[in-house]
Amino acid sequence: MTLLIGTSQGLFRLDAASPQPVLAERGVRDLARVNGTVLAGAERGMFRSDDGGRTWQPSGVEGRQVWHMAPAPDAPHAVYAVTQPAGVFRSADDGRTWEELPAFTRAPGAERWCVPVKPRLPGRARTIVIDRADPKTMWVGVEVGGVATTRNGGATWAVDQPGGNPDIHVMVAHPGKPGVLFVSTGYGRIDGVAEMIEGNAGVFRSEDGGATWRYVWHGMQPRYTRPLCIDPRPPHGLTVACAPTAFSSIKDAPGAQAMLFRTDDEGRTWRSLCDPAHSPSAANFHGLVPDPAVPGGVIVGTETGEVWRVDAAATWTRVTDGLPSVLSLLSLS
Repeated sequence: MTLLIGTSQGLFRLDAASPQPVLAERGVRDLARVNGTVLAGAERGMFRSDDGGRTWQPSGVEGRQVWHMAPAPDAPHAVYAVTQPAGVFRSADDGRTWEELPAFTRAPGAERWCVPVKPRLPGRARTIVIDRADPKTMWVGVEVGGVATTRNGGATWAVDQPGGNPDIHVMVAHPGKPGVLFVSTGYGRIDGVAEMIEGNAGVFRSEDGGATWRYVWHGMQPRYTRPLCIDPRPPHGLTVACAPTAFSSIKDAPGAQAMLFRTDDEGRTWRSLCDPAHSPSAANFHGLVPDPAVPGGVIVGTETGEVWRVDAAATWTRVTDGLPSVLSLLSLS
């Protein structure tokens, strides 16, 4: 397996041997492949590679932290990216050049979007989903702000907060059911950070394209959910990583107390994907993607620089370790 590993301190390429550094950029939070091009979203903007991630060059979105990318389903060379400060960008040429969608910054309430730490940080457009059936419909999750929806290709936007929760982390669409969305949320509020006991942090599901949302994390602990991925293969298992707070870490006295959970029925029931050594995990989970080689499996990265393959039976196999905190993953084989 050839794997690109984005970390807090740069990008690494893993072949059969140990990971090799290939891009010295901080905060590589997302990786995507568009045709033969590989894109890396980093703290200082976008970077692209035409040789499988061996060499890289800047490709725009300068001065923005790129959080997530999504190829357009109706245009083979088009890809969207979302950033902090909150923005939406589109490329029509495999990520060589980018154009911002200016109407997004005029969405209702956009002037209040923020990360409510001290001092406050600009709000993050953290996740984007494009409707496969109608690519003019897009959903962008803002931390902290809500889910911004456009149905006209970004000309106008409406904003909703699932269950009243504006702290949006990761959003995915069901591969087999148009209009079914899932989103992970936390404790953030525009006016501060809610108490850990607040009941509406967790995972929400929408069955009508984001018009309404249902809480599907009842009785689950921990409540602070962040990394989320869905398997493109039936039964389209949804895997979510969670921890007690946004700042849970191996540095805490009991460790991060992080968990991986999986649902194969759209959030009606959940089961642990953790083995005995990770129940709970002392290290928090930040990178999470489906394993393309193992149906039902995922690849997960930790704050302590480990990468693991986890199958549907909760068997954990270490891929590599000794890296900076792992933020993103992309399998090239």
